[in-house]
Amino acid sequence: MDKMIDSPWMLRIVALFLACLLFFSVHAELSDANESAGTDDVEVIRDVPLEVFYDDENLIVTGLPKTVNVTIEGPRTFVLSMKYAKDFSIFVDLNHLLLGEHTVEIQYENISEKLQVTLDPATVDVKIEEKITQEFRVDPEMNHRLIEDGYVLKGMTAEPATVFITGAKSVIESISYVKATVKGEEGLNQSFSQDADVKVLDRDLNKLDVLIEQGSVNVKVDIAEYSKELPLSIHQIGTAPEGVTINSLTTNVKTVKVYGKKSIIDLLNEITVEVDVSQITEAKTYEFEVKLPEGTTKVSEPKIKVKADITKVEEVPVMDSEETDSSTTTEDIDS
Repeated sequence: MDKMIDSPWMLRIVALFLACLLFFSVHAELSDANESAGTDDVEVIRDVPLEVFYDDENLIVTGLPKTVNVTIEGPRTFVLSMKYAKDFSIFVDLNHLLLGEHTVEIQYENISEKLQVTLDPATVDVKIEEKITQEFRVDPEMNHRLIEDGYVLKGMTAEPATVFITGAKSVIESISYVKATVKGEEGLNQSFSQDADVKVLDRDLNKLDVLIEQGSVNVKVDIAEYSKELPLSIHQIGTAPEGVTINSLTTNVKTVKVYGKKSIIDLLNEITVEVDVSQITEAKTYEFEVKLPEGTTKVSEPKIKVKADITKVEEVPVMDSEETDSSTTTEDIDS
């Protein structure tokens, strides 16, 4: 056995066998490769960005999709190379077109001529318009239901109060509202400020595709307790002291502001000050507390000064009986 292995002829035979095996193996792989290269394949490359060439400083173009689906068909090696390299571009050139509506063909470049290319969409309808910039006032807004019962929204201001908006002329002309909406939780009962995004809407409240120079503004919200100005009236209670006649009770305060829940305050017609005339003994100015109606929280004048005009009757002194008898006796003697 060892002699056979050491024999030169045996080594030559084994080497020849291995060479034949390697030859047929390589031949088979080359045949498979050539067969694959000659086979057509189809691939769809989705969402390829669409490049647009136009005067973007002075014009606005609408109607263009952001991406295009590209279908390529051809020899497998070319298809796979294009699919993974993605070194081609999809574009439209609008530089030669005038203002108005146009149907344009989407083009491509840097794709092998051996491949058949299909674009989806192949053409698009575009509108080329003049780009304009205009200043608009920002209107802050807030859901009033967020405010706690008994409080009201006194006002809102935006800083800055106006913004510059850029877009196609027809879009700018369709702007009806420029809003900044303030958000929050229910139960708001004090003033605050908040940054709010600016929204540009048409008359049907559709959001418009425009460029806003300042996308958000600071909104100051003024919230205060609900109040109402009501007339003040004086109501006498008690009995004047003996010998005192109340001629008039007057006050310089004609109205007071009452605070509290709107549902309660709106039912009130006046605020009454009860003046206890039993405390009035001379003509001067007195001070009385304003009694809060049920459901209210406070009034602008908790105490009211009331000027009293009175007439005071002086008592006639009564003479003693002894003095009367003495006087009578003297008169009798003289007579």
